[in-house]
Amino acid sequence: MESIGERRMRTPRAAGAAGVAFAVLLAAAIALMRIAVPGDPQDATVDPDRRWAVRVALEIVPFAGIFFLWFMGALRDHAGDAEDRFIATAFLGSGFVFTASLFVAAGAAGTVLHEAAGSVSFGRSFAYTVLTTYAMRMAAVFVFATSTMGRRLGVFPRPLALFGYAAGLVLIVIGSGVPWAEMIFPVWVLVVSLYILRAKLRRTA
Repeated sequence: MESIGERRMRTPRAAGAAGVAFAVLLAAAIALMRIAVPGDPQDATVDPDRRWAVRVALEIVPFAGIFFLWFMGALRDHAGDAEDRFIATAFLGSGFVFTASLFVAAGAAGTVLHEAAGSVSFGRSFAYTVLTTYAMRMAAVFVFATSTMGRRLGVFPRPLALFGYAAGLVLIVIGSGVPWAEMIFPVWVLVVSLYILRAKLRRTA
């Protein structure tokens, strides 16, 4: 029968797998929404031929949120009792608020499928505001907290922690002003996840 210790040894692999899935799904959802829903305030139209992209993105986002919560839980479990409570609080709080904001942004983006042409700009603007101004800033706090926790516990190498700080700085400072800047978050999650998977494979070998 498998022991608790053996189950915990597989936690980094679970975190890595969930992180890769989240990164791919979130990047795909953001790309689909950017393509289908105009970000230019002067362009209030949505190409009817691209409404399928909005529908696909709306189907993707819930699964991305599920994988992100799994990623959070697995990382926190890996940290164990050694985690700093202050950093852990920022880690959990920012992660939960990010997930909620992501769902709100997706719901707002979905309104473009039902609104009249004259009012579609409201749903579009609201979705982009929630995503780029609020969700991405919470993502920045999550990146800062994770990088700090990983560095203090010695599970992240210095270059990875520095990359996290740089990514968080980009998200919190220019994330709402530069189109596609939100892609830095799934990229960071992907890099962290691949590092965790590589570390697990080395430990197994």
